[in-house]
Amino acid sequence: MGIGVRLPSLANSEPTEKVTGIQPPEHVAIIMDGNGRWAQARGLPRTQGHRRGVDAVRRAVRAAGELGIKTLTLFSFSSENWSRPAAEVSDLMGLLKMFIRRDLADLHKENVRICVIGAREGVPEDVLPLIEEAENLTRNNTATRLVIAFNYGSRDEIVRATRRLAEAVKAGVLDPQDIDDHTLSTSLDTGEWPDPDLIIRTSGEQRLSNFLMWQAAYSEFVFMDCLWPDFCRETLEAALTTYYARDRRYGGLAVNSAT
Repeated sequence: MGIGVRLPSLANSEPTEKVTGIQPPEHVAIIMDGNGRWAQARGLPRTQGHRRGVDAVRRAVRAAGELGIKTLTLFSFSSENWSRPAAEVSDLMGLLKMFIRRDLADLHKENVRICVIGAREGVPEDVLPLIEEAENLTRNNTATRLVIAFNYGSRDEIVRATRRLAEAVKAGVLDPQDIDDHTLSTSLDTGEWPDPDLIIRTSGEQRLSNFLMWQAAYSEFVFMDCLWPDFCRETLEAALTTYYARDRRYGGLAVNSAT
């Protein structure tokens, strides 16, 4: 999310695999944590941390495109965040609206596709049309897919997917025996794209916090001490360096390994 600042063009950027020969993860998801602590450490109100956090979002989107990451998912607002002070929630809604109104044209120009996951029920009436506008305008874009998890909770997502499957069974269009992990996966909000290869959480916390729990079954995790407003391309590259050193076995054996 940016606030009235144009995204630098990605037209001349070379993806990582063209430069280094290393295949980047197809899907990176980030739990953007630490805005409040960043502000507190500087004697600023939490709202200033959130505003600086949108600058980090802009840097992350640009870096993902430059590094050849096809899908970038950002946990922007959880279904539990509504319990925060009303003034803070209002400021966060304002930042989302400002992002769509001021940065959407630039993202569209850069061929970025915007997808928003999470429950649509309960979303403020002045926000929902803007979300739909962003998705509709960029629907056919083919560069980076920017997925914004808004009013999102993984348990709620699984419940909603299960309810849809139950309704299909009740209507006679789905046999219960045909329900498997693939059926459930494709019924989730993220059913159109692959599960995340890498999940990053900033601020030093080491938990998922109800984020992509089903999809994270074989994801690699990197927990970073960096607070979200300080996130930049170098931070993402450091996380990718850790990811490249991992041995992703998906329950199998590593090459030349007996364990």
